[in-house]
Amino acid sequence: MRIAHISPLWIPVPPQTYGGTELVVSWLCDEQVRRGHDVTLFATEDSKTSARLVPIWPRSLWRAHLKTPHAVFALMYEKVCSMQKEFDIIHDHCEFYTAPYSNFLKPKMVMTLHHPLNEESIILYKKFPKINFVAISRNQRKSGPGINIVRTIHHGLPLERYPANFTPKNYLLWLSKIAPEKGIAEAIDVARLTGEKLMISGNILPSYADYFNFRIKPLIDGKKIQFVGASDFEKKIELFRNAKAFIFPVKRPEPFGLVVIEAMACGTPVIAFKVGSMPELIEDGKTGFLVSSVEEACQAVKKIGQIKREDCREHIKKNFNLKRMVNRYERLYKKILKNEKKA
Repeated sequence: MRIAHISPLWIPVPPQTYGGTELVVSWLCDEQVRRGHDVTLFATEDSKTSARLVPIWPRSLWRAHLKTPHAVFALMYEKVCSMQKEFDIIHDHCEFYTAPYSNFLKPKMVMTLHHPLNEESIILYKKFPKINFVAISRNQRKSGPGINIVRTIHHGLPLERYPANFTPKNYLLWLSKIAPEKGIAEAIDVARLTGEKLMISGNILPSYADYFNFRIKPLIDGKKIQFVGASDFEKKIELFRNAKAFIFPVKRPEPFGLVVIEAMACGTPVIAFKVGSMPELIEDGKTGFLVSSVEEACQAVKKIGQIKREDCREHIKKNFNLKRMVNRYERLYKKILKNEKKA
């Protein structure tokens, strides 16, 4: 198949630090190329891929610091429109940016919903019933009534890039984008109440600089609570595989939570608030604990030794591997194209 992927331009593919969507896009492209598909990726020039790269701007927009970055998105859609005859399927990952342009694109479109659905995005997506929307969790799918969601496909990761460790060091880990809804303050509360060491890693976006400086930074003592900055892939894996537990007290209806399966792939159990997709990813009592409060999270930390790290690894191997994800997308593409021929 001739497949085009449209990636958000804020971060390169794959991301150098933070960027769950861009990491999934990278894995999808590379695996589809490996399977013999003709794959094109629309992204920024600082991206690296085995697919044919159509560079839209020299640097990812968060690095470029442009005065009107959204103009670059318009440049991308002009390029997509001009090349559309070269594709059987256009697989979009930009969501609300791309939706209006779908009216001008003739190839069938698959759009993966990487972000939480809210009132305004639901209103928008309902206006485009010809787009084949894909939810990344059952919980996310339920939150979008009326949208043409044709399939739920969980993310999957290349397990060989996540070496497991069954004899971890003595620390808890929180790793994500530094934002209030990701539960970083609650993770610190859990560590302080249990007396555990907590390692914190994440990107500080300009919009949350004040939150970090005035709410989080005063709690970091450099001993029990340590901030190690943003992590590239290698540093992230090292943190995951050596942690005795990953703490994720997320406060929003997380549509998926890639960091959760990354932790378990390394053999690390997860303690997460029971919201959004968390019950779909974590087997409560077997690969981690689902909790409803900081107090319950503290109790779960005390029981973390009951979790077999081998079970965490096996859970991801069985349910959230890359080949399974790519197989499901391939079947969806073929079904859409087959129905098009019948029509």
